[in-house]
Amino acid sequence: MKPKFRHVALFGKHHTTISGAALESSRRVLEDVAHFLSRQGCDVVLDPDTALYAGLSQYPTSSLADIGAQCDVGLVIGGDGTMLGIGRQVARYGLPLIGINQGRLGFITDIPIDKYQETLQPILNGHFESDERCVLHARVMRDNECVFNALALNDVVVYRGGTSGMVELRVEVDGRFVSNQRADGLIIATPTGSTAYSLSAGGPLMHPSIGGWVMAPIAPHTLSNRPIVLSDHSEISIEVVAGRNASANFDMQSLASLLIGDRVIVKRSEHHVRFLHPAGWNYFDTLRKKMHWNEGGS
Repeated sequence: MKPKFRHVALFGKHHTTISGAALESSRRVLEDVAHFLSRQGCDVVLDPDTALYAGLSQYPTSSLADIGAQCDVGLVIGGDGTMLGIGRQVARYGLPLIGINQGRLGFITDIPIDKYQETLQPILNGHFESDERCVLHARVMRDNECVFNALALNDVVVYRGGTSGMVELRVEVDGRFVSNQRADGLIIATPTGSTAYSLSAGGPLMHPSIGGWVMAPIAPHTLSNRPIVLSDHSEISIEVVAGRNASANFDMQSLASLLIGDRVIVKRSEHHVRFLHPAGWNYFDTLRKKMHWNEGGS
């Protein structure tokens, strides 16, 4: 049987500090998965960084643009951070992604590395659950000019400098003033990101099908300043009013330094990221397993 997904792009960790036996183990996993895909009748291509890291010279490489145009699916081997990075890069191409967990938590890379063959084969043959995730688009505006822009699958975070006190932020939603917030920072999270930094700041969990964002302050000066859920059709403006060395980060993977008067404008991107999960997958199973709910129960 020919697989439903004939042309497969393989992505792995390539910005890593691991070395020695751990590095060799990671390389072997990439090579094993590539060989497995070939045996299933798939044409395998690698992004150049993954190929360089893994030393897999027997497989062709392609740019992200060519992968987006020519491949049927992307297979990401790593942790959630690896998936976030790849998801942001390929969102504009509409390439569906499958995640094999080689990290720690695995909220969005949900195929166990030790069971990938029996789990992946049915997906390649068309038996899977599809899960579409919204993406944030953020711009840093300075003197009415955009000086930085990025996508975020998890969250956009504006926060104080490492050695300074609190930052003061003026927040507007759809042009309407909300408040001046004095805090360590402010998180704008997607439903995907609601299980990440936002959760640590007291934000709620949001089902991925909900069209909304979480706006959660980090260690606010006013304790009544609590997280709020906003429509994902909203445009959020965060202006730096006071505070030294403030920054904005996007999925904790790209960073912009901010000056007094800079505004971070956050809205919904026109792009989505589509995850493919094993048949029978559902979000509540993931929450129960990863967050250790109902331990001792059925």
